[in-house]
Amino acid sequence: MRVGLLGRKVGMTQIYETDGTVVPVTVLECGPCTVLQVRTEERDGYHALQLGFDDKKRKNATQAERGHAKKVSAEPKRYVREIRQDTPAEGVTEGQTLTVEVFNEIKTVDVIGTSKGRGYSGVVKRHGFKGLRASHGVKRMHRHPGSSGPSADPAHTRKGIQKPGRFGFARVTVKNLKVVRVDATNNLLLVRGAVPGPNGGYLTIRQTNKV
Repeated sequence: MRVGLLGRKVGMTQIYETDGTVVPVTVLECGPCTVLQVRTEERDGYHALQLGFDDKKRKNATQAERGHAKKVSAEPKRYVREIRQDTPAEGVTEGQTLTVEVFNEIKTVDVIGTSKGRGYSGVVKRHGFKGLRASHGVKRMHRHPGSSGPSADPAHTRKGIQKPGRFGFARVTVKNLKVVRVDATNNLLLVRGAVPGPNGGYLTIRQTNKV
């Protein structure tokens, strides 16, 4: 079974190893997650575990959400995602609760989240353009992109040219993050490095497929 859980980002900190090495880590609140549905090849065309995280008030949930959670005697969830499986998940049933302890034997994980939205941004912020010189003779063009298309041939801007536009608020996957510590008492998972999204943002944490 490919291990995975849902959770939220708590924030970043640093811990010390036994040899005194400082390790920058991101603290993730993982689970507990309820298995809302077990997808099968025969019924759905693929194998997956549908997980739900963070209870939602029934008055704020739709009738469909309440009915779907009621099938497994659970409360409606704010964050619902699926963890794809290559083979049928052995020993996992609908209505079961999965905790962060499933990562006890996992060394690396992939973290999927939504990056921070930065609005409509220029090329300097969005693509890292250098900009023009801020010297005498340059009139209010310091952060402009400059020329972006040929003249007579082909007489239009080519596809893929870097332009201003919406920056951030996109699905981002950070792969192969090392699992530093598993705190089963507080449902916390510490991974080395940064993960996408703001503090409090929802995340999908799954076992990496790298060997």
